[in-house]
Amino acid sequence: MESMLNKLKSTVTKVTADMTSAVMGNPVTREFEVGRHIASGGPGMCWRIYNGTKKSTKQEVAVFVFDKKMVEKYQKFDKDQIIESLKRGVQQLTRLRHPRLLTVQHPLEESRDCLAFCTEPVFASLSNVLGQWDNLPSPVPTDIKDYKLYDVETKYGLLQISEGLSFLHSGVKMVHGNLCLENVILNKSGAWKIMGFDFSISSINPSDAEPKYSCKEWEPNLPPLCLPNPEYLAPEYILSVSCDAASDMYSLGVVMHAVFNEGKPVFQVNKHDIFKSFSRQLDQLTRLSPTMLNKIPEEVREHVKMLLSVTPNVRPDADQMTKIPFFDDVGAVTLAYFDSLFQRDNLQKSQFYKNLPKVLPKLPKRVVVYRILPALTSEFVNPDMVPFILPNVLLIAEECTKDEYVRLILPDLSPVFKQQEPVQILLIFLQKMDLLLTKTPPEDIKNSVLPMVYRALEAPSIQIQELCLNIIPTFANLIEYPSMKNALIPRIKSACLQTSSLAVRVNSLVCLGKILEYLDKWYVIDEILPFLQQIPSREPAVLMGVLGIYKCTFSHKKLGIPKEHLAAKSLPHLVSLSIDNNLNLNQFNSFMAVIKDMLTRMEAEHKTKLEQLHSMQEQQRSMNINTSQTNQSEETKRTPSPGNQIDEVFGGSSGSAGVNGKANGNSASAPQLNRMSLTLEEKQRLAKEQEQAAKLRNQPALAPQSIKPATPSTQAKDLTSCLLNNMTSLGSLSLTSPPRPGLIQGSTISAYPSTTPMGSMASHGYNPTMGFQTGGQGMRPPGPGLYGGMATTTSTPNFGALTHNQGSTNTPDMSALDSLFTSNKPKVSLNQMAPPKPTPGTTATPWLNQFGSAQPSQTAPMQGAPLAMGGVTSGFGMQANPFFSPQNFSQPTAAPVMNAGGGLRHSSSVNNDLKDLFG
Repeated sequence: MESMLNKLKSTVTKVTADMTSAVMGNPVTREFEVGRHIASGGPGMCWRIYNGTKKSTKQEVAVFVFDKKMVEKYQKFDKDQIIESLKRGVQQLTRLRHPRLLTVQHPLEESRDCLAFCTEPVFASLSNVLGQWDNLPSPVPTDIKDYKLYDVETKYGLLQISEGLSFLHSGVKMVHGNLCLENVILNKSGAWKIMGFDFSISSINPSDAEPKYSCKEWEPNLPPLCLPNPEYLAPEYILSVSCDAASDMYSLGVVMHAVFNEGKPVFQVNKHDIFKSFSRQLDQLTRLSPTMLNKIPEEVREHVKMLLSVTPNVRPDADQMTKIPFFDDVGAVTLAYFDSLFQRDNLQKSQFYKNLPKVLPKLPKRVVVYRILPALTSEFVNPDMVPFILPNVLLIAEECTKDEYVRLILPDLSPVFKQQEPVQILLIFLQKMDLLLTKTPPEDIKNSVLPMVYRALEAPSIQIQELCLNIIPTFANLIEYPSMKNALIPRIKSACLQTSSLAVRVNSLVCLGKILEYLDKWYVIDEILPFLQQIPSREPAVLMGVLGIYKCTFSHKKLGIPKEHLAAKSLPHLVSLSIDNNLNLNQFNSFMAVIKDMLTRMEAEHKTKLEQLHSMQEQQRSMNINTSQTNQSEETKRTPSPGNQIDEVFGGSSGSAGVNGKANGNSASAPQLNRMSLTLEEKQRLAKEQEQAAKLRNQPALAPQSIKPATPSTQAKDLTSCLLNNMTSLGSLSLTSPPRPGLIQGSTISAYPSTTPMGSMASHGYNPTMGFQTGGQGMRPPGPGLYGGMATTTSTPNFGALTHNQGSTNTPDMSALDSLFTSNKPKVSLNQMAPPKPTPGTTATPWLNQFGSAQPSQTAPMQGAPLAMGGVTSGFGMQANPFFSPQNFSQPTAAPVMNAGGGLRHSSSVNNDLKDLFG
């Protein structure tokens, strides 16, 4: 890779150095910028041809450079001879002006190192094109290597050379003297031009009708650059030292043979023995073999044979050659007409341009682009001819690539876009708008093409407006959306509202209807549909155009009209238009069909919406019902027994109360679960609870552990739970031991030790000396034992107080605690939960008689016997305490048993119950 880069660098450096050294110091470089080496030509291919530009005008030129280093091998005399011959040829060419001769832009300039002059832009010499690449850059340019002559180019090129010789022979009375391939130059447009007048011979008597030419004798000792090319010279030039116009015609015959034979002349000449070679050539020409001309086209073969005749008088002159049928080809005639176009008037030009589109498809693209197109665009300066030229230019543009269009055509079209007169220019551009938008760059479309369309919409000519409106839909897909929305649509709407022409108004609506698919939905709804309501005209054609836009918008998949717009704007507008008196029956039916379609769709859409909304509401309502049922179920499961509710209110933490509460809750919620259907989540939750309960039942019993008594806590005690337990205990407790003696006044020591099987009673809110303690609440009257030793001493329970006031009809009023129950269950007052009163005159319960004599009344002074809640004696509280130690009794009591109905099952025999319990 590095070697390739180095090679490329050396090649570029070498070429640049050669060019710089060849031209440096030459006065030509003051006015012209010399560029790349592109070709070679002239006598002996000694002239290097460079492209260049004029510094002041940026005009393109060709710079011919002769490097004097090429003749350093010769003696000074020979050098001077060569230089003088070259100078003479350029000077002669500079004096001559003709379309068939190479045009000199800057005369010959000489410096110490080179000769140089400038001409019109050049592509190459005919010798280069036919494969002679002497004095060309290395590598040979691709465009020269791949160049192939088309038949029309060959025919017209030979015709041009014939016309150039005709000019020299008839107009200037001059013989070229060295007509050959290297002296025929192809310019940038492909035209064949003659140069190389180094050995031209002027007539001795130019004023006479019959010119005479003096010919120099052949000098074989001179350098080749000082002699004409002998392979193209007529035999008489060498053998008889005579020449005339016929000698150039012989050279033309050899050139025609070489053109059709890949650059090979008729004979190869031995330059060292020129006379012998020509003598042999003369014999061959007298017996010219048909095989030597077999590659020449048949229609010109006879003329070439005549040109190669040994006898000069037999050769046709240049004027006769220009009129032979071979040059009557339509392409050659067309190219010839372009070359003589400046001599024609506008009428002749217009007729020619009208017929030109028929000829252009028959010509090669290279000929059309590089020969015909420049001639056409040069006529744009004539406004009257633009309508005739423009169709041909656009036809050529269709065959060009985008790059060729931008490079060769667009620069000449840009000024034409701005021309408003004649009006046919706009019409032609509008008809070819798809071509312009396809190949023109976006920036030029925005700056040149679309402004022309806008001018057409605003043109005073109704014909132009109609044509523009009819053509816009054909290229609407090529217009950018911002340009269409912000510039094109507003002008179409303006043309519709402001015109007085019904055709323009209708065409505007039709145009809008056709380009709706390229617009945004909401732009159509916000801009186009409101615009329809602004149209004041009520002609049937206009109304049908409005209907068409509504129908297109409504039925198009991309667009569509929302039902809100249908109901509020579209339908009211269409209904008002449908009853216009100008409409006939078919038109009215068309309106009604669209209106019915709109109503049907609006009904279906809104009905679907309402159904969906109703379904959503039903689902939401169902979800709310399920949620409320679930919440009720969960609340039912969590609803505790009345005792547990009171426990929760007072914040009690009794262990047995919690266990009882759970059991009661489960038993209370079981019937509720059976009465209602359960959801899947509830069933899963219930299964988990049952599984957890089974695990708990299977666990081994925990061994009791001794726990040190803890410091009494100041926690609030659950009074309600204790009260309920007291009431239930009254119905089931049976003691058979004899009554105990009353407490000794002032004594605080219990007769039996106080043991608590579940640990410290203080942790459950109870004091061992009493049934329950008030926790600081003022529940009992002050006495001497309240604050002194009450918390540390024990006392035998006073059972005599249980029978006190049995005959009294006053029971404790516990209705104040009714508000503690929850509201979702029927309220049961605490008065109803109290033990039933014995009827008057009946005997109290037998087990109560087992206790001793009645204790003093509550109102009697008692020492060490505090009162319980609501005036009940402390014995009631101690007897109701479920954690009270049974060792304090003479005989233990039996615990109440729950029956299947949830109530208490009373023992028929108290003794049997106690015996079963304690053995």
